Amino acid sequence: MTPERLGLLWGVTVFAGAGARLLSALTGFPGVVLLLLSGLLIGRSGLGLVEPLDLGQGLETIVGLLVSLVLFDGGLNLRLPGDTIKATVLRISLIRLFISLAAILVAAHLLAGLAWNLAAVYSAIVLATGPTVVTPLIQQIRLAPPLGDVLEAEGLVLEPVGAVLALLLLELLLGDLHGWKELLLGLLARLGGGVLIGIFAGWILSEALKRIKTDSAIGIRLQITLGVLFLLYGICEWILPESGLPASVAAGFVVGRSPSIEVDQLDELIRELAQLAITMLFPLLAADVSWSELSPLGWGGISCVLVLMLVVRPLAVSLATIGLPLDIKQRLFLGWLAPRGIVTAAVASLFSIRLEQAGVLGAGRLQGLVFLTILMTVGLQGLTAKLLADKLGLLAENKVG
Repeated sequence: MTPERLGLLWGVTVFAGAGARLLSALTGFPGVVLLLLSGLLIGRSGLGLVEPLDLGQGLETIVGLLVSLVLFDGGLNLRLPGDTIKATVLRISLIRLFISLAAILVAAHLLAGLAWNLAAVYSAIVLATGPTVVTPLIQQIRLAPPLGDVLEAEGLVLEPVGAVLALLLLELLLGDLHGWKELLLGLLARLGGGVLIGIFAGWILSEALKRIKTDSAIGIRLQITLGVLFLLYGICEWILPESGLPASVAAGFVVGRSPSIEVDQLDELIRELAQLAITMLFPLLAADVSWSELSPLGWGGISCVLVLMLVVRPLAVSLATIGLPLDIKQRLFLGWLAPRGIVTAAVASLFSIRLEQAGVLGAGRLQGLVFLTILMTVGLQGLTAKLLADKLGLLAENKVG
């Protein structure tokens, strides 16, 4: 790809994302929905101006670094005040880990027609709700606590788990792993190793930030933070592929809770950069969607996603919140809002390439079903979230009033 063409790709992508943000600010329309539509417009399904695969192997690196920034920002702001929220997040995460995996596996095979092995990969890819989508949504609709905290924390916990599990299932499918024992050990190693390395890196970063006392401290702090974060991600991916995601969350969590650091200014800058990353990534990855991959799925694919949205998620949330002090309205909203985001799209795109290179039949169908899931969850839930929260009296202004 020529430098001129590469510059045009990024220029069109960032401009489309920025335009979607501006339109959202002017109209109040959900930003994540407009970002998704902007990607469809400039990509394979629309004008054909952007082809993400033109970035080659650099696509995986760019996506990984920007996603690590988004997850670091999430960890930096992760708040779990009170035992109720902690218990809710833990129980939803654990129950969804088992119920959702099994139920989506069956639905993807029976309804969408995926082979069992590809259905297993799909169930792991779409396991997690996306903090890159959930966070902007709950900020825009001004959701009253504690629901916003629960939804953000759930995404941050399950996003790395789903990505790592999907990678290991892919390796099992391609013959790089042998048996479920190796898969389980790999899952524990990547998650545990990533968290431990992230905690260590977060502690080092915290100590460094404490010692910066110059007049231009905030600028230096930001540069040091980005340097440590990207180095952390690179080292983790070199040692244990996919461990960079849990490491980023853990590092952000440690820095956000470190005393003696004026986190507010740094947090504001990191959040702006994370929003910029989302503005770049969502249109870029949505541009990879092709109607030729979606159309063969037909009503079977749509039915599979509807089962995920209307049966699997509400069932898992209902079981997870038994005995917890959450009223029926809060449970209804938790059971509805679960959009999939950037990490889901990125994993699907990269896995599809690997599967096609390995000659596995159905790789395009898998990617199509993942993007259909993103389109339907972001579109339907993004458009209805504020209306539903308002009707249920769960908006912050409802609580104040």
